[in-house]
Parts: sequence; C-alpha cells; structure tokens
Amino acid sequence: MTRRELVQLLLALGMTSPKAFAQAMERPEQLYDLPPFGNVTLLFNTDLHAQLRPHYFMEPPNLLAAKALEGKPGYLTGEAFLRYYGLRRGSLEAYAFSSVDFATLAQRFGPMGGGAYIGALIKQQKAQAGEKRTLVLDGGDTWTNSGISLRTRGQVVVDWMNRVGFDHMVFHWEYTLGRERVEELVKELKARVVSFNIVDDLFGDPIYPPYAIHEIGGYSLGIIGSSFPYVKVSHPEEFSEGLSFGVRENELQKYVNELRGKGVDAVVMLSHNGVPLDLALAARIKGIDLILTGHTHDFTPAPIRVGNTWLVAGGSAGKAVVRVDLQMKKGGIADLRARTLPVATNLIKPDPALEAFIRETYAPHLDYLDQVLGTTETLLYKRDSTYSTLDELACRAVQAAYPEVEVAFSTGTRWGTAILPGQPITMDKVLAYTGYTYPEVYVFRLKGERLQAVLEDVAANTFNPDPFYQQGGDMSRVFGLSYDLAVNAPTGQRVRNVAIRGRRLDPNREYTLASFGGRLQRSGTLVEKYTPRPIYDIIAEYLKQVKTVNIPPRPSMRVLDQRYVLPG
Repeated sequence: MTRRELVQLLLALGMTSPKAFAQAMERPEQLYDLPPFGNVTLLFNTDLHAQLRPHYFMEPPNLLAAKALEGKPGYLTGEAFLRYYGLRRGSLEAYAFSSVDFATLAQRFGPMGGGAYIGALIKQQKAQAGEKRTLVLDGGDTWTNSGISLRTRGQVVVDWMNRVGFDHMVFHWEYTLGRERVEELVKELKARVVSFNIVDDLFGDPIYPPYAIHEIGGYSLGIIGSSFPYVKVSHPEEFSEGLSFGVRENELQKYVNELRGKGVDAVVMLSHNGVPLDLALAARIKGIDLILTGHTHDFTPAPIRVGNTWLVAGGSAGKAVVRVDLQMKKGGIADLRARTLPVATNLIKPDPALEAFIRETYAPHLDYLDQVLGTTETLLYKRDSTYSTLDELACRAVQAAYPEVEVAFSTGTRWGTAILPGQPITMDKVLAYTGYTYPEVYVFRLKGERLQAVLEDVAANTFNPDPFYQQGGDMSRVFGLSYDLAVNAPTGQRVRNVAIRGRRLDPNREYTLASFGGRLQRSGTLVEKYTPRPIYDIIAEYLKQVKTVNIPPRPSMRVLDQRYVLPG
C-alpha cells in the first residue's frame, strides 16, 4: 500500500486517536494484535470452497426468511446486519460482513482471503495465543468448487491445509469428489476428521471418530464433529454411496453425554449444520458449551448465547478467521472472547512459503485458468436468496447455446465470487461459481403443472420456518420465467402468477427447460439430441462471443410480503 492509501484505510477503520493512528501507520498489522485471554484458543475457518487466491465476495443483499426467523442471526444482511452488531458503515468490517456500499468499499479495501493470507493470519494468531494452547479447526466445504480444485481433484487444498496446520475438520461438498476420492485424501490429510453423523449405510457405524479429546492447560476439551446432514438430498447419491448422514439428534446427545462421562471440562461442536439449525439444536441438546458453525456462510461478529451454549459462525470464501479464546473452569467455560478477523490483503503480509506453494501449484494451469473470456461493465455477484447477476449470466449463456430452451435454471448455491465493473472475466472466476464435479447442462421437457410443483418444493425448503426442515441452498434462479413469491404463505402457495416469456404458465403444456448442478432433469424427459456439456464451457463460449456483458440486477421474481433490496 502507498502511504496515502494506508491513511485512507485507517480513517475508514475509525482510527482517529493520534497515538493509535501513529502506531498503526508504523505497523498496520497491529490491528490483529489481540491481548491474551483465558486458557484455550480456537482458530476457526470454514466454507473456503477452495478459493486459494484473494478475491472479491459480496455478502447477500437479501436473506429472506419466514416471519418466525426474520431479523435473527442467520437471516441478517445489509443495513440490518450493521445495526444488529453495531458496525460502522464504511468500515472494514462493514465491507467484509455486509453488502452495503460493496463496490465502493471493494475499491478501498481490495480483495479478501487467499490461502497465503489465511495461513499467515492463522500462524500469527497461533503464535500470539501460544501454540500449545491453540487448536485450528475447519468447518467443511473446503476442498471443492474452484478451478484449481477441479484440476487437482481437491489435492491442492489438502496440501495447503497440511502446510497451515489444521487439527480437525468436518465435511459437506467434499463428498462431491466421490467417496473413494475423499477417503484417498483423508489418508493424506494431517488433520483428523471428526464426525458423529457420517455412518455406514448398512450397519450404522460411524465412519470417522465422532469426537476427539484434548488436554490443554490443565483442562480437558472435547471436540465433536457434525458434518452436513443432507448430503444425500443436496447431491447425486452416487457420490456418497454406502453412507448415511442426518441430524441424528438423539445420537448427538448420546455422544455429548459420553464426553461428559469421560470427565471433559467443556464440549465444543465443530459443525456444518448452519446457523439456523445449530441455534435450534443449541436449545435442545444439553451439555454443549460452544458451537462453531459453517454452511450458511453467516458471520457473527459477536457470539450468540442460547441457554448455556455459545454459538459462533465463521462466514465463507476465506474472508475471515475466527479466534475464540476460552476462559475454562472445571466442568465448563467461564467466559469467552470471540473475534472475527477479516483476511484483508492490504493489511496482512502473505506467508512466503504458502505464497510460493500456491504459485507453484497454479503454474501448470495458468494458461487455462487465467485466460480472459470477456469483460463486465456491471457488478457480477452470486449470493442472494432468489437471484444474482452471475446466475443470470449463466442462464443467458445457456439460452444462447440452446435457442429452443424457454426457461433456464441456475442453482441456489451460496459459493462463488464477485467481479467488479470494468474487471476482466477469467475462466478462474467463472469456475469460482460453477466449479461442480457434476457440471453438465441438461435440456429436457417438463409439463407446466410439474414445473410449478418444482418451484413450490424449492420454496418450501428454502423458507421453511422450522430449521430442521431446511436442507440447504437458496431458491433456484430462473431466466425466461417470472413469478411472485409470498415467503410466509402456506406450503404449496408461495409461488404465484408464474409466466414464461410473458405468457401465463399453462399447466398442461410441455415446456423446454435447461438446468445444471442438480437433479431437476430427472423430473422431465431429456431432449436426446443435446449431449450434456459443462456449464463453464458454455459460459466461456458465450463470453468469447459477446466479449462484454452488462447485467444490471433485474430479478424476474417479485417478493410480495418482504422488502427486497438490489445492490447499490
């Protein structure tokens, strides 16, 4: 950074005290200097989605929810998020944790994350807290969904984790590599997988140890792992053949009791359930002191308390490392301090060894990953409850490739990137939101009646007021189809006034649809003249053809019973 840029950054951070300002000018990394506290430190990273390069990622402008959940952690975004956690607009935290003024703040603060910067911050915090009293934990969704992960089948991320020094992890998207590949990588992983709810399909035995016990500073800490419960629902079954998952509430209580029976002082659950489900479990499971949760990509700048259980979420995309310092006592946690530390590449020096490793890893793939496909004139983003401009780009490409397609579907996954106005669109950035191991686009025919039912099913999952019945992801995105959404309507009545290309949906007519990254094509009849092709190849061809894209956010859906915000 230049001196002028550093001054602007420190002012944006609210650094106005002359003494503090002078110290920060000399050593800006002191913003990460944390006073020691307690007996045990946990460093938590989750939902990296294999993004080993610094990048931009905008938090969702909208997190629509049923009225019972609206305005609660897990459904806070934008201005409401800043108010809830007392964050100042224009600050580094506002940029990292919300969508407010994103494009402007991106220019000020720069890209976030990246393996060399995350690793540097983890190593710094570990040294600061004390290596012998620190555990480094990963919340899953780490090995897949980027270009470099696809090219190495997850190997590069496992190698990175080994170099950083993680102690434990849990799983979700990892299983889209296939069970055989996951088990190959586990043998190379130095971290120990803990997961009580990945069991053998036939006998019900846990595949991995359900928990681990650590003796730290004279206290005993139990770490119980909970992987994503709905792997079989979210992804094709063949990827996890022979395995079962599930919330398994009774078994979770059993293992917590077992840990307590072994005399542990505190129980920490390393979870990929997401904030809403884990808040519900915190109210029902007795004996868990702390939950570190991933999956829903939420940040909790301040910890949440449910009864005797603390909950802290770790966000996503490599944008932050969470440090939790525990003041232990016999039989529990007396107090804790949780800090969500943004991985700001303007403030953190990358770890030289990790930087060299990532550079060497990418080198054989640069011709492919860094090829420029086109340019964008508008902000391209992924995360939102119902719509994004990156999804619209994918759907436009599909309709250009298959002119007979009337409706194109894109998936409601939460991972991806953001591309700022004027930036080039590279293959790496396309793969950051289309990096599936099952990327094929299918063209198929479906009756209008069934299409309406599919939309209702997705809405019933996404907006269910009971977190135990939410099975992951946001609303599927659609292009060529418009509808009204009533979030709080009864099941089967949320999606209304469906129209295709301006004409009201005919329940008896067959429509030609296209989709990728899911199993929607199984609901209809495949159009056999089209050979399924990867979505990222179709987007690349489209971008090379149009060269420049201009996609202002214009959702084809309208929310009837909640406020819907467009970026900017």
